[in-house]
Amino acid sequence: MQRLDQLTAAGTALAQEDLSMFGRDPWWLVVIKAVFCFAFLMLTVLFSIVWERKVVAWMQLRIGPNRHGPWGMLQSLADGIKLMLKEDLVVRRADKAVYVLAPIVAAIPAFMAIAVIPFGPADNEVSIFGVRTPMQLTDLPIGILYVLATASVGIYGIVLAGWSSGSTYPLLGGLRSCAQMISYEIAMGAAFASVFLYSGSMSTSTIVESQQSRWYVLLLPVSFLIYIATMVGETNRAPFDMPESEGDLVGGFNTEYSSIKFAMFMLAEYVNMVTVSAVATTLFLGGWRAPYPISSFWAGANHGWWPMLWFTIKVQLLLFFFIWLRGTLPRVRYDQLMKLGWKVLIPVSLVWLLLVATVRALKNEGYQFQQIVLYVAGGALTLLLISLLVDFFRRGEPVEEPDGDGEFDPMAGGFPVPPLPGQSLPPVPRRRPRWGPESERELIVSGGVDTVRDGNGIDGKGGDGA
Repeated sequence: MQRLDQLTAAGTALAQEDLSMFGRDPWWLVVIKAVFCFAFLMLTVLFSIVWERKVVAWMQLRIGPNRHGPWGMLQSLADGIKLMLKEDLVVRRADKAVYVLAPIVAAIPAFMAIAVIPFGPADNEVSIFGVRTPMQLTDLPIGILYVLATASVGIYGIVLAGWSSGSTYPLLGGLRSCAQMISYEIAMGAAFASVFLYSGSMSTSTIVESQQSRWYVLLLPVSFLIYIATMVGETNRAPFDMPESEGDLVGGFNTEYSSIKFAMFMLAEYVNMVTVSAVATTLFLGGWRAPYPISSFWAGANHGWWPMLWFTIKVQLLLFFFIWLRGTLPRVRYDQLMKLGWKVLIPVSLVWLLLVATVRALKNEGYQFQQIVLYVAGGALTLLLISLLVDFFRRGEPVEEPDGDGEFDPMAGGFPVPPLPGQSLPPVPRRRPRWGPESERELIVSGGVDTVRDGNGIDGKGGDGA
């Protein structure tokens, strides 16, 4: 009974994190922080666009942008000005109200998630105009759920854009984005749940504080890999850029958009890249904490304004990972995208979450690390043995081969499907060849002699050459 009371008290202490340092800033300081968050996202987006074009050009042995500004660093600014000055079109068959609202719905939630991301310690170490304040706009007891909610709302902008355009290809892009969001949000939530179990909190500042001794990328490597895959799918980036695949959908959901509305979709994509990179940094890479070699010999690395530098470097490294994927991997097929989400990421994330919960429960009960490893390894080996036995007995069952006597009609269901093993497609009717021994046509040339076939009139060795 005493043990139960201790566990209950510990769980209550974890559930009631101290967030009293937030919500005490004067109104003008809140405005300054909000403007800083907006400026941080915009400047990072401007830099990321140029960096992406530079890195991809370097991978493809090209020069890249080098005209606007020094080393082409103002290229993204020039692109933004060009898009604003282009003609703004509204297609005739579009639902105008939803058509105009969709880019706004896609862009605004992308900026909202950065509000709960910590750029530094939450113990009022920095001073802004003489006021001590945490390096974070605000924090919530359910901060990560707030990030998930804002990311989910942004998908509505893409879906509404595809539906309101009144065109086929944008509608297909919007539907793809909706299915892709459903597939990858589940695995992302399961990856977050593993972090909640270890930190005992959903507050972003508390999660960073709990990584003081060891980052969660080392304790939860499977959750980190799952989140990396899901964040690429959530942002519709290559190789998961199905909603706007230029090869088969022209431009996807934004095909019918131009000028500033098209720029808002592009801005929302890059802001989402920065946001998911910041979330990955906060949950798995220690947040604003300095890397191990630096923090071991420099005591002031995690104090003052220095944490903002480490946070920015980690975010930029994850943005480079986005660019690296785009320059390396080809676009996957849509069935491969769905298979990865539903048959790989979701089962693996659920099994990993069950494993993490088991380890945490054993640790709370007072078991030693060696005993936990023994129990977990024994359970994993048992499941592996059961799966091998099931697979062994399944192989012994006779497999019914489909009847291959008759011809297979690939269009019987209304759309073409490939034949199953044992089935054969009907022969394709072919027209009679125009030349060759099977042809009934006779070659008629002038000059009496076939100067084309005997070569006398072409190479200059004989014939009239006409």
